[in-house]
Amino acid sequence: LKVIAIDEQLRVIYEDNVHFDKDLPEFKTQGGVYIHSDRLTVTSPVLMWVKALDMILEKMKSSGFNFSQVRALSGAGQQHGSVYWKKGSIQILKNASSQLPLHQSLKACFSVGNSPIWMDSSTASQCSALEKAVGGAQCLAGITGSRAYERFTGNQIAKIYSQNPEVYMQTERISLVSSFAASLFLGAYAPIDYSDGSGMNLLQIWEKVWSASCLDACAPGLEEKLGCPVPSHSVLGPISPYYCQRYGFSPDCKVVAFTGDNPASLAGMRLQEGDIAISLGTSDTLFLWIQEPTPALEGHILCNPVDSRTYMALLCFKNGSLMRERIRDDCASGSWDEFSKALSSTAAGNNGNLGFYFDVMEITPEAVGIHRFNRDNQKVVSDFPKEVEIRALIEGQFMAKRIHAEKLGYKVSKYDGKS
Repeated sequence: LKVIAIDEQLRVIYEDNVHFDKDLPEFKTQGGVYIHSDRLTVTSPVLMWVKALDMILEKMKSSGFNFSQVRALSGAGQQHGSVYWKKGSIQILKNASSQLPLHQSLKACFSVGNSPIWMDSSTASQCSALEKAVGGAQCLAGITGSRAYERFTGNQIAKIYSQNPEVYMQTERISLVSSFAASLFLGAYAPIDYSDGSGMNLLQIWEKVWSASCLDACAPGLEEKLGCPVPSHSVLGPISPYYCQRYGFSPDCKVVAFTGDNPASLAGMRLQEGDIAISLGTSDTLFLWIQEPTPALEGHILCNPVDSRTYMALLCFKNGSLMRERIRDDCASGSWDEFSKALSSTAAGNNGNLGFYFDVMEITPEAVGIHRFNRDNQKVVSDFPKEVEIRALIEGQFMAKRIHAEKLGYKVSKYDGKS
């Protein structure tokens, strides 16, 4: 859990963090999560998140941080994860005593103690059922922006309903991680925002309302438990009196809707229409600002957190830096300098030699293995010469990014040389 305070010039004046494993060892998490014995189910304890918030605010207080000057707060949460509030919890949240840390007041508030999170992949059967209910994977993508994914919240809710219907019935509100965190500050159930709500397989991204056919396929009475979604930049209301009394926040401090980590990245990088951002990591991720999206079976279309009339697209490529590092080790003696020199020594277009490099099963598209082709589009069985291999890898990876972005509606404009 991280906190950053900025002033009106956007200068960082305070930052700190709580490390779940190290600072909250009593929860016995690894990487902030529990990986269950089936290796598919992955959860995080809800009270650990609440206790982390208590801890970070206490750290700020003891450092002399002046809470009374905070005019507004907002936040980002890991996408797809969900929190299940037990019936009657709204009263406990609203009337929490400022004499107690919040995790003590809320300890009996959750019908599901361990929240399913984005790493979970235990809902394959629910995904199939959801796609079938709406007429197939492409139809679901056309409604919600994505085909059914195991980590997406609707499928997680369907699993809880099918395995523990009584737990589902005891639940009065289901929050995303982002709206859950906002609820803690608001002292009331915060609505889900359009952008994070687009990662649930439940929101009609065009009309910005819950899809009745998707809700019905997941669980009964679900709309009531989700509440009405709102634009991502909505001011939800003033901070709960709990924080004024315990930490000295001003009662005028506003809580702005929280959103998911991916939408927050688009906002934080200040992308504008036509912009594209690429994060080169273990997995490579593309963020795009799109006016007229065309949802596909690969990638995700989400409502744009900055401008509710437009959209953002998200594409994830599993074979990222590890693949580049392996080719660097094989073809450039493990040196990035040699790798760069080899790349510069070959012509753009690589004389028609092209390669697709997937050491692990790729998600965009679903494929594995090394596939090389020459200028006549014939498959090449042996390795390319080292410098050709390096360019084939880089060009192949970036052409794939462009092609999949265009499939989702991104329009590549001609470079005008002015920027």
